Amino acid sequence: MTEELDAETLAFAHRMFDLARAGATDELAGELDAGLPANLTNDKGDTLLILAAYHAHPRTVTALLDRGADHARTNDRGQTALAAAVFRRDAETVRALLAAGADPEHGTPSAVETARFFELPEMLTLLRAA
Repeated sequence: MTEELDAETLAFAHRMFDLARAGATDELAGELDAGLPANLTNDKGDTLLILAAYHAHPRTVTALLDRGADHARTNDRGQTALAAAVFRRDAETVRALLAAGADPEHGTPSAVETARFFELPEMLTLLRAA
């Protein structure tokens, strides 16, 4: 049974996803510290972590990881934060996710498959060093 969310709650959730996309680390961290779930997920299965990684915000990614965000979560298409960071060629975010234990072979496509498909040898080197 699906429970409908009120307009105020939906607006707040949308704002949290926008903070992750924008890399508004301090504001987002404050909300997390006040009780916002670190694994908040939108209607496409994207977590705050996936969005921050895709938009190349390593500081935000680190803040989310430090507050319990699950690097192994996939969105509805099977994509992970690590694959998103590889796609965006964001070495700093890739390193942060790997340091947190992200698996380069997890997801569809995995981070390794993403690096191979888009011919990103520098990303493959980072992933293999993990």
